[in-house]
Amino acid sequence: MSHVGVPRGTARKRRSVALLATGVLTIPVLAGCTSDSESPTSAAAPQDIAPASRDRVTDGSTLTWAIDSVPATLNAFQADADSATTRITGALLPSLFPMDAKGEPRLNPDYLESAKVIEREPKQVVLYKLDQQAVWSDGREIGAPDFVAQWRALSGKDSAFWTARNAGYERIEKIERGKDDLQVRVTFSKPYADWRSLFSPLYPKEVTGSPGTFNDGARATLKNTAGPFRLRSVNKPRGTVVLDRNPRWWGDEAKLESLVFRAVEPGKRADALTDGTVDVADIDPATANSIAMAARYRGGNGQQPVHGPGAGITPAAALRSWALAHGSDEEAAETAQAAREKTREAVAAYAAEQKSLRGFAVRKSLEPSYTQLALNGESGPLSDDRVRRAIARTLNRQELADVVLKPLGLPAKPPGSHLALAGQPGYKDGSGALGEQDTKEAQALLADAGWTPGGAVRRTEDTKAGSEAEKKDEGKKPAGEKDEKAGDEKTEDTEEDKASREDGAYTVGDDKPGSHASGGSEVAAQDKRPGGPTGAYAPAGTAAPASVKDRLGKGGKPLSLRFVLPSGPGSQSLRTVGEKIVEMLDSIGISTQVTKVADDSYFKDHIASGDYDLALYSWPATAYPATDGRPIFAKPEPATDGSLLVAQNYTRVGSDHIDQLFDRAVAELDANASRDLLKQADARIWAAAGSIPLYQRPQLVAVDKKLANIGAFGFAAPRYEDIGFTGRQAAGSPANRKK
Repeated sequence: MSHVGVPRGTARKRRSVALLATGVLTIPVLAGCTSDSESPTSAAAPQDIAPASRDRVTDGSTLTWAIDSVPATLNAFQADADSATTRITGALLPSLFPMDAKGEPRLNPDYLESAKVIEREPKQVVLYKLDQQAVWSDGREIGAPDFVAQWRALSGKDSAFWTARNAGYERIEKIERGKDDLQVRVTFSKPYADWRSLFSPLYPKEVTGSPGTFNDGARATLKNTAGPFRLRSVNKPRGTVVLDRNPRWWGDEAKLESLVFRAVEPGKRADALTDGTVDVADIDPATANSIAMAARYRGGNGQQPVHGPGAGITPAAALRSWALAHGSDEEAAETAQAAREKTREAVAAYAAEQKSLRGFAVRKSLEPSYTQLALNGESGPLSDDRVRRAIARTLNRQELADVVLKPLGLPAKPPGSHLALAGQPGYKDGSGALGEQDTKEAQALLADAGWTPGGAVRRTEDTKAGSEAEKKDEGKKPAGEKDEKAGDEKTEDTEEDKASREDGAYTVGDDKPGSHASGGSEVAAQDKRPGGPTGAYAPAGTAAPASVKDRLGKGGKPLSLRFVLPSGPGSQSLRTVGEKIVEMLDSIGISTQVTKVADDSYFKDHIASGDYDLALYSWPATAYPATDGRPIFAKPEPATDGSLLVAQNYTRVGSDHIDQLFDRAVAELDANASRDLLKQADARIWAAAGSIPLYQRPQLVAVDKKLANIGAFGFAAPRYEDIGFTGRQAAGSPANRKK
């Protein structure tokens, strides 16, 4: 399931980027500011896939897996590739070093006998030895020509190939055949620590051999594959991609006979599960709660329903209804009988839905990605690192993580790194470079930057004495005299203020409702109050925000930030976190103008374009942070037209030092030394305070209870050949479900 606030197709598509001018941060010494523990950490939450040995999994049957939409392309190296592209190609194409449950790349023995660095001087050389049985679905062996073709397509030297990324491939100097085509010798022009990231997925030379086939030949079909499944069909009108077993697959035979990916919008997943049109679907907390409630549902056979239609009917009400339906008043009896029949139908329909949902389990873990608060440092108050750091130190990250994860029963420890997650070998908590939550320190930083309480109050200019002051008073009504119109307006305002007080509501970040604009965007129904202004309303009993005189300001200008949030139904958790952040900033006198925008424009039109001050979005974890992290945190570079070339650094915050640490890490072939450099880079990223990790995202997957080896995978890549049903007849088979 895609999530708003996650850049499309980012899992392994982070492009190299350019650089910006802010200079070295004036920050405390960073050495020793991270946690002292160097021992490996365990994953915050284990994967939840109902593991089962292959002998317990039934051969045959079809599984239907929900995806957001049929992918625009099956070429993972193109700009419009997305999560569905990754999911589908994972079952079709070679991945030489898939991630394991700890987020580390592991050699895939289905394709490789070995792969290692055999020379470091004068140049790095990697030798791949391919499995002798590895063949494409047309029978041709996988070999050196496929490596050469993919390198040439992705090296960046030929602009005729429309590629989204070339990280690592541009460092290759040459690729040679070894003793035979099953040995591939790759020589690098510059050392490359993340060489294991290359050639995954590996496409056949028929796709990568020419610009024409690369650009268009693999968008809607893959004629030649080399995975446990092969592509049977792509039907965009029906919203399906169908795979079946690859008869030439040399590894463990796929347990499933066919695998269907069906396009189901996230908001319609609950209906698809109830209707039986999917067996597996990423879901939101609301759908997970529906499945949990279905497990507790009891109804029928005279039992009182626990929830849903009929649950609120008391025995006394049921007796009265029966008496009316069988009474002597024919008109009342007819009405009561119709109502009882309507209730029976509703109860029966709801019971059927609950029975369908009881066939599913919610498998949950933490997704390998984190949600951050992004602070746009390109211009305005946030271009000052003191203001960014003050905001970061105002936030209670633990409270924000608890809001999202605790209701789901998931661990809620805020991430301590931008470049690794708990459980990965490179993880170390570097948040000490920024400092813990400390309101007094935050206020001191803001004062040092010139933002002080009362600084938003403009000085009055009416201070001249004598006749000039008297002239300004000419035309004014004497004290006690009121203009009728003005009096009417005052009465209306008083009534509105009274209604607002009775409702216990105010607009967050303001001293009274309606005193600032809504930002011009469409406002959701839940953010409106009858007869009142639109905005983010706090409930009755919430402490009122600071008055204007307590608002932070400088030279009569208030410290006010534009907070952009998505408005769609699938983005509720982001909005909830956003509201908490607004309250935290309000407590120290920082105003926020919350602007809610459509989900489909949130990232493209606001985050990527820099049209925001504060925003919430996520980045996926990676096994290759030296390569994938650089474009996200590198210093943006001024373009010739005066704009910034930011690549994926949408906060526009960076430094030369951070860039240098990334460059050194990616060229360091000693894994421990490379990780140490990345930890230093992470400390600098924390100190720059452009990105504040808040929580690791929840991963909730609804899965047919009879399915094994599938669910919330966490870091690990699925082993598609092991997925299957443990029962004789699959709950998702055509006999039982609508396909």
